[in-house]
Order: sequence, then structure tokens, then C-alpha cells
Amino acid sequence: MDVLRAIVLGAVQGLTEFLPISSSAHLIIVPWLFGWEESGLTFDVALHLGTLVAVLVYFWREIAQIAVAVPRGLIERRPLADPMARLGWIILLGSIPAAIAGFIAADAIDSFFHGGDGGNTAIVLVALLMIALAVLLALAERIAKHERSFECVTGRDGLVVGLAQALALLPGVSRSGSTITAALFRGLQRDAAARFSFLLGIPAIVGAGVFETRSLLETGLAPGEEQVFLAGMATAAIVGYLAIAFLLRYLRTRSTMIFVVYRLGLGVLLLALVATGVR
Repeated sequence: MDVLRAIVLGAVQGLTEFLPISSSAHLIIVPWLFGWEESGLTFDVALHLGTLVAVLVYFWREIAQIAVAVPRGLIERRPLADPMARLGWIILLGSIPAAIAGFIAADAIDSFFHGGDGGNTAIVLVALLMIALAVLLALAERIAKHERSFECVTGRDGLVVGLAQALALLPGVSRSGSTITAALFRGLQRDAAARFSFLLGIPAIVGAGVFETRSLLETGLAPGEEQVFLAGMATAAIVGYLAIAFLLRYLRTRSTMIFVVYRLGLGVLLLALVATGVR
């Protein structure tokens, strides 16, 4: 892989990790469309670390407040008294379903969608999942009452949204897409749903990064991979930070329907490309 391709895929990862359009799907679709080879473990680590940097930098205040409030609450034997401590426990609760699902199914899913086992069938499944989540997101926009603020997030919200996050192991679902959709169904305001989605995603992104980094440390970087690694990581971090800022501001005054339309359009396009044999 050259540096230019690393920058392109880093930008794709940074943008699609935080917009509700599925980063894992796009990292399958883009190489598939251009006939590129799989990026490999080294580059996957770079992309995960880049998006992790983006979310940690953007939410550093909230993370610091949670890191202080949780142990203080335990020491004072009032673990849920402080709102930030309560948020920390809610995030922990919501992270459990994805951790269990990842432990059970991550390898099989990765082999099918990224290891070449699925072929065009994998692309069809990605397209169908893109369309299915688009329909659910549209229903969440139409049916739910988006009245509850971020401060009103509860443990039940954490569990429901966490279960939705577990589904995002499947490329095409989208971690931010599934969690924002679930949060909207729970009645959260749009920007509150996105903020909770991003904070809930931190443990999942950290977990994926740690797991893949451990594997990378066992093999090490091949000669010449340093530039590609850094280019992909830096691009994913910068674009990811901008994507977070954009979406939170956008959803203060607008709905998610633009992403519904995009997901539907891309899903239909992929099905057409496979059906016609173009790819």
C-alpha cells in the first residue's frame, strides 16, 4: 500500500466511523470498487488508533470528569450520586453486549467480510444491511419523540443502545448508525443521541484497538510500513475529529434523513453493481 491510498482510506475511516453510514462497510466497498487488496492488520490498527485519538481529543473533558467521578463515588459509597459517575456506569453497562458479541463472533464475521470468504455475497449482505438500518433510522425519525436531553440518559438507555451497538459488528449496520437509531427510539434529542453514541463507542474502539495492537506487536511493522501507518492514522484522526464536530452541530437543527437517503442510495447501487456484473 502506498501513502496516497493510506490517506484515502484514512479519510474514509475518519468520516464514516462517526457518521451513521458504516465505516466497516465503506472499508469493504472502496477497495472492492477500485480492485484494491485488503489493507491488512497493520493498517487496521492505524485506522482504529486514528479514530480513537479523534474521539478522545474531542471528549477529553467528559472523559476526565468521568475518570474522577467514578472512583470518588466508590470511595464515598455513593457511586451514582454524581451525574458524570452515573454516566460512566451507564457507558460501562452499555459496552457489555458489544464485548460479548465481539468475543463470540468477531473472528467469523471478519473472515467472511474481510478475509475473502464471502465474495460478492458479502457485498450483497452489506448492501442489505445498509438499506435495513436506513429504514429503521427513518422510522426512528418519524415515530419517536425526540424530547429527552443528554442529562436524562438512564441505565435502560445504556442497555438498549448497547445491544444496538453489538449489531454493528456486521459491516453495513454502522456503530454510530445503530446506536443513534436506538437512542432516537428511546426518545433522546438528535444531538444527545449522537453524543451518547460517541461516548458509548469509546470502550468499543479502545477494545478493538488494543486487541489489534497486541496482534501487531507480535508480528511488528514490515520495512517501509511506517509512513503508511502514520499517514493513515493521522488522516483518520483529523477527519474523524471534524466528523464528530460536524455531526453534533448538524443534528442540533436538522434530522438524520440525509443519511437515510445516502444509505438507501448506496445500498441500491451496490445491489445493482453486483446484479449487472460490473464488479
